[in-house]
Amino acid sequence: MGAMFVYMTATDLEEAGRIGRALVEKRLAACVNILGGMRSLYWWEGKIQSDAECVLIAKTMDTELDALIKEVKALHSYDVPCIAALPIAGGNLDFLQWIENETREGG
Repeated sequence: MGAMFVYMTATDLEEAGRIGRALVEKRLAACVNILGGMRSLYWWEGKIQSDAECVLIAKTMDTELDALIKEVKALHSYDVPCIAALPIAGGNLDFLQWIENETREGG
């Protein structure tokens, strides 16, 4: 079973909600958590930037990752959106099975 967490950022709650809803509706993710109130410091175009952002954490399967990335990039306002996938090494097997069941490959 190739369950994954996919960490992403968005400009605000509205964008995060739109992206998260699309991923769940298309069964590219079983669930998306949206965390507001984050501040990011980063290099962009030769300068240090500081912006408020939101975090999205999607629960998905490795088989859905390419399609999930494509969907996020299509919906996102950033030129280079943060999308980073992390494999889930272990956990509640019932939860991991639920992720598989609720994504397109498993469902």
